[in-house]
Amino acid sequence: MARNDLITGNVWEQYSNKVIERMNSPKFLGEFSEENAKKKDAKLVVADFGSEACGDAVRLYWLVDTKTDKIIDARFKSFGCGTAIASSDMMTELTLGKTVDEAMKITNLDVEKALRDKPDTPAFPPQKMHCSVMAYDVIIEAGAKYKGVDANQIKNSEIVCECARVTRKEIEDIIKEHNVKTVEELQQYTDAGTYCKSCVKPGGHEERSVYLVDIIEETNKKIKQGEILSKIVTNVFDDMTLLNKIKSIEKVLKEKVSYILEADGGSVELVDVKEVEDNEVEVLIEYKGACSTCNAAVLTLYMIEETLKKELETDKIRVVQI
Repeated sequence: MARNDLITGNVWEQYSNKVIERMNSPKFLGEFSEENAKKKDAKLVVADFGSEACGDAVRLYWLVDTKTDKIIDARFKSFGCGTAIASSDMMTELTLGKTVDEAMKITNLDVEKALRDKPDTPAFPPQKMHCSVMAYDVIIEAGAKYKGVDANQIKNSEIVCECARVTRKEIEDIIKEHNVKTVEELQQYTDAGTYCKSCVKPGGHEERSVYLVDIIEETNKKIKQGEILSKIVTNVFDDMTLLNKIKSIEKVLKEKVSYILEADGGSVELVDVKEVEDNEVEVLIEYKGACSTCNAAVLTLYMIEETLKKELETDKIRVVQI
């Protein structure tokens, strides 16, 4: 394949020289047999994976030293476009010399970055990113075969960004930890949505069942609901909902204040409770009976306020007589 084989030079210019070289002359194209494995006293691992997005498929061959779990040699076969071939070739190279566990940490982003000519220039167009996703998937398949487990147990349950292989749980954890409100804020901590952008919001290159904007909105709603719930069940007065603050104030007035005033023929009625500036609570009361004409009303007001502050363990209460 050469530049002249394409309709326009502009299309070709979106591919790095490394991609072009490897799609034309793959370094690790080939296969291994059980005989090859025996000669090297290694275990042969053969794994397949196909992409539903474009119909490409790749087969990965590993020769693994079972004493160290190291991949001592690797080859691949690929059925697909040039990007798939170049990505598979680079993926195969990256696994060499690594343990199986180390290799399983390789993602298609690692493959794409290794194919770049310049660190800040993508190796191929965003719409071709899905061609490299097979690199991650086939490595997981190979690792699962070597370990004798189901590949689906290793893969995360719901991949939201196919390009970066980022799961919903990873995204939700970032949102919660860093109080993320926008996609731009999210991308400070993850590569999700930075390539083909299909997962960012509806209307992208490929349709998704869920989008980053949806996850951000839903997670923030859950966070808010959790905060509300914690306020409902909390014993900390300052963190309570207004309704629970009112109930707590009524309880203290009934159990700690009323009997004192009743001894002198008076009483107090809770008229209203308001949340004002700086999370302060204004408690409006009205004196009844003897208290309404008592000369010590100011001192009684002070006693009530201090009792509420002490019992509710807060300095955010101010009692006002009406």
